[in-house]
Amino acid sequence: MEGRVAMEKKNILTYEGLRKYEDELHELKVVKRQEVAQKIKEAREQGDLSENAEYDAAKDEQRDIEARIEELEKILKNAEVIDEDEVDLDKISIGCRVKILDMEYNEELEYKIVGSTEANSLKGKISNESPVGKSLIGKKAGDVVEVDTQAGTLKYKVLEIQRSN
Repeated sequence: MEGRVAMEKKNILTYEGLRKYEDELHELKVVKRQEVAQKIKEAREQGDLSENAEYDAAKDEQRDIEARIEELEKILKNAEVIDEDEVDLDKISIGCRVKILDMEYNEELEYKIVGSTEANSLKGKISNESPVGKSLIGKKAGDVVEVDTQAGTLKYKVLEIQRSN
């Protein structure tokens, strides 16, 4: 058992990510559990459960809620929170915002480097474990990085490293 615990991956989170997961967990435990319990109770009162679609749907929802609660508790149990105010701005690290130049398209991009559980490319949050994130970690302003992707090798120049907040 001890060997397995040591292998569990730390979930690197920003304070924003930590708050988001804690809020979601609270919402699921306090509000959603009550709502689904009420739906199950109402469906049971309709009688025959074998052909009761509302009952089946409520039980499915309950399973989904419990699975998400378990997932969130595991994320939070193994959370390591990065203090974005103490991020070293000399080099790229988790918790900072970085401006880079896509050298092929001459396009400026801006990303926040986060842990893998918080990554959301649509919101400009890339994981430290993604190909781009991995190649940027530790680099300084002015550095040029090459990232091998399925689409080929991409070249980026680090323009600026900032605090994310």
